[in-house]
Amino acid sequence: MITTVTLNPAIDKVCATQGLRLGNVNRMESVTNIAGGKGVNVAKILRQYGYEVAALGFIAGYSGAFVADYLRTIGVATDFIAVSGETRVSTNIIGADGYTTEILEPGPKIEEEELAAFLAGFAEWLPKSELVVLSGSVPQGVGAHIYAELTDTVNASGKKAIVDTSDELLVNAAGKKPYMIKPNLAELEYMVGRRLKGLDAAVEAIRGLVDSGIGHVLLSLGEKGVLYAKEGAKEVLYAKPPKLKALNTIGCGDSVVASFCISQLEGHDMEETLRRAVAISATAASLPGIAESDKEKAEELYKDIEVRAIT
Repeated sequence: MITTVTLNPAIDKVCATQGLRLGNVNRMESVTNIAGGKGVNVAKILRQYGYEVAALGFIAGYSGAFVADYLRTIGVATDFIAVSGETRVSTNIIGADGYTTEILEPGPKIEEEELAAFLAGFAEWLPKSELVVLSGSVPQGVGAHIYAELTDTVNASGKKAIVDTSDELLVNAAGKKPYMIKPNLAELEYMVGRRLKGLDAAVEAIRGLVDSGIGHVLLSLGEKGVLYAKEGAKEVLYAKPPKLKALNTIGCGDSVVASFCISQLEGHDMEETLRRAVAISATAASLPGIAESDKEKAEELYKDIEVRAIT
């Protein structure tokens, strides 16, 4: 069982248009509503690969019911705390030029008793869980130490915490030595407090995080690939995705997290873990939806991905 935590889930409203002009009427060519949020995306991908998944967090109103109902239809066990208000809608406007504009709502406000109820339920899922994914933003009323607290709880239970978030949420959680973190370059720069110019600087930074006690660091570099550092490994591995036409890059980082979970359960070595993460993420980018996968296409891409060791 892999348990995913999405404290601030969303309906991802994907709008396609020829172009977006500020201060003008913009007509969309198509609109699709998809259950989303980073942990929800991870759960969706894992179910596409046949793994048993539970989804925890907060939901509110009609939007929240939409998210929970969708997850149940694809076989995800759900244990959300229902709160007042409305689960957010994240509007993603995709232009014909490939650029995406995101408009993100804040989500509902969480009261102290609602957070306490979530924490109690979270603890009950740990004995059933092999991996616990903590990812995404947090709603109003939830502090920046929440993922640090949850990582502490996971570590104390002997299970493995995988963290994918940003800013102070990520910095605080990293201080608790999670099993894995997956920052992008901007998030890594925030963590280390400086600009990182070039691959060598990024390698040095993620090595430092592993040396601090974090088990695995996968650094997402977008179309430039992924760097992977692991505790006890002398080399950092680098893989670049093949050239593909990207139709929707939203959720590609979540694909990396889901793929890492699969590799941990299947016992893949470091090189195979990285190659599969890049293949599944690149496949997701080449498909029109969010957090979609095509196992046959990913397998074909996997064969063509080269991994380079950086000493």
